[in-house]
Amino acid sequence: MANAADEMSFEAALKELETIVEKLERGDVSLDDAVAAYERGTELKRHCQKRLDEAKMRVDAIRAQKASADAEAITPFDSE
Repeated sequence: MANAADEMSFEAALKELETIVEKLERGDVSLDDAVAAYERGTELKRHCQKRLDEAKMRVDAIRAQKASADAEAITPFDSE
């Protein structure tokens, strides 16, 4: 049985999704298998998108912290 997508790493989910796409593009599956593969692919795509969104939010937070630290570092000294 396939792993629940939310328990998979991004890389594992993407690899399985690519395999499903290749299988569907070949067209050598029954209708029922194609529908099941499409359903699984949708689940995997949703998981991958969620992981990408989470990663983007983390990167944005890091960049914002860095920008804030950089702004503090270049604050001019008082000339008094």
